[in-house]
Amino acid sequence: MTPPRKSSRRNGRRRSPPRTDLWRAVPPPPELQTIAPVVDPTALVRSLGPPQLPGQKTYAEHYLAAVVERAAAIAGAVAAAAGVGAEPNDD
Repeated sequence: MTPPRKSSRRNGRRRSPPRTDLWRAVPPPPELQTIAPVVDPTALVRSLGPPQLPGQKTYAEHYLAAVVERAAAIAGAVAAAAGVGAEPNDD
């Protein structure tokens, strides 16, 4: 007959997490940097290659590009509203 196994729990107690002062002084945030819009926001997505959706590659590429372009436009608008948006370069 085998002896009974010991429980891996120790008396059912857990260690309490270390206490932190929630109202401690924090350092000031860093200076804001200007955010410049990119020329081609879909470059990263296109660099990954075509989406692996058999029979739907054309549609998927179109919709992925539309989502990325919209996200870039919204990010630019938020940056402009916060006063950190830079003017786009027409190089």
